[in-house]
Amino acid sequence: MHVLEVSLKKKSREVLSLAIPAMVESLLQTVVGFVDTLFVARLGLVEVTAVGVANTLLAVYIAVFMAIGIGTSSIIAKHIGAGDIENAREAARLSTWITLIAGLLFGVLTLFFAEQLLHLMGASDDVLSQGALYFRIVGTPSLVISLMLNFGNVLRASGNTVSPMMISFWMNIIHIILDYVLIFGIFQFTGFGVGGAAAATVLTRIFGALMLYLAIRRSSVRFSFCRQKRVRNKSITLEIIRLSIPATGERLIMRLGQVVYLGLIVHMGTEIYAANAIAENIETFAYLPGLGLSVAATVLVGKKLGANKYKEAYSYGLLAAMISVVIMIVTGILLFFLTPFFAGWFTDQISTAAMITLAMRIDAFFMPPLAIGLVLAGALQGAGDTKTPMYSTAIGMWGIRVLFIYLLGVQGNMGIAGIWIAQGIDLTVKAAFLYYCFRKMFKHEKFTNVSEEK
Repeated sequence: MHVLEVSLKKKSREVLSLAIPAMVESLLQTVVGFVDTLFVARLGLVEVTAVGVANTLLAVYIAVFMAIGIGTSSIIAKHIGAGDIENAREAARLSTWITLIAGLLFGVLTLFFAEQLLHLMGASDDVLSQGALYFRIVGTPSLVISLMLNFGNVLRASGNTVSPMMISFWMNIIHIILDYVLIFGIFQFTGFGVGGAAAATVLTRIFGALMLYLAIRRSSVRFSFCRQKRVRNKSITLEIIRLSIPATGERLIMRLGQVVYLGLIVHMGTEIYAANAIAENIETFAYLPGLGLSVAATVLVGKKLGANKYKEAYSYGLLAAMISVVIMIVTGILLFFLTPFFAGWFTDQISTAAMITLAMRIDAFFMPPLAIGLVLAGALQGAGDTKTPMYSTAIGMWGIRVLFIYLLGVQGNMGIAGIWIAQGIDLTVKAAFLYYCFRKMFKHEKFTNVSEEK
């Protein structure tokens, strides 16, 4: 029993050593997003709307880049686990070229069709000029976004979550300083408003991409942009594409579903829409532990499978999920009791604050399935299965969330309660589905009949 306890403690430390820096990195990114929004809000409602619409489009770009990163993370982790560092480096190199090409394509699209894309998002004429300015400045150099995200994924997949966290910290400091100076000006310099916010974002991302690449150059997965010798170039490229396509599909399914259900919420009234938006901002902090542990699960499951240690891969996936559940139960309790206080930061309307509180108290009960879903999706992706998370997102978003928001929120007149109950049902079904698929994967003959001695 003592040996088992020591083993569990050792595994837990290994999981948390990867997860905690990833959690902190996500927290830093969330905080700087809040500060960015706060600065832009001082310019006016038109500017806030312009940046919001542009960022909705940029989120689609980022979703594609992150999807490529999911496939890359799985491949790098497996090769490192197998002791095949040359192919891990080649996967890092090839993913960099793939994301670079994707970034260039999105950049050209933004440069020439910014207004048309914003029109598709429903941007009004008064928003269009400011939105196009911001969108062009941030979106044209999309290759910077793609490289920054790719380099971060490469480092995390190699087991280094500390460097991305520290670089994110300095990026945030630089971003906040540049944001203030370039938006509002300093001394005799008057600032550029929305254009300044965009420039601050681009300059910060350039810094981040350079620092992350320098960190890679000092790591075990350092690579040259030229082709490496003695590696399976074509097979690795095809594997990255094979894993990235379902991951891209998942992200796009999610984004499209969000557009549809947010459209339904708009029809429920401005106050409900505003309360829901604020509640979602508060919830962002609640699921940071799950995101961090999802990163840990992806890396550890991938590494153990690469080393043919299938039982360990399975146990690490479940352990990360259990740790996530425990932490997010605590998060849920804090949400339940502290939301009235947090709601007061965003609104002085008593009825709106009451809606936010109700939404978060409903959400608190669904923290455990949210934790399980986030981590097991990461574990499956680490195992090289990016299709199952895509299926779970498609079923959950379209078969449950959109449908039940309509049935409960719109037809049932349950308002914000209906929205968050629908979301909770989605999370619960998704968690059960992912758990079933994860167990089924490791009961498969190819996993149970392989030696663990490697």
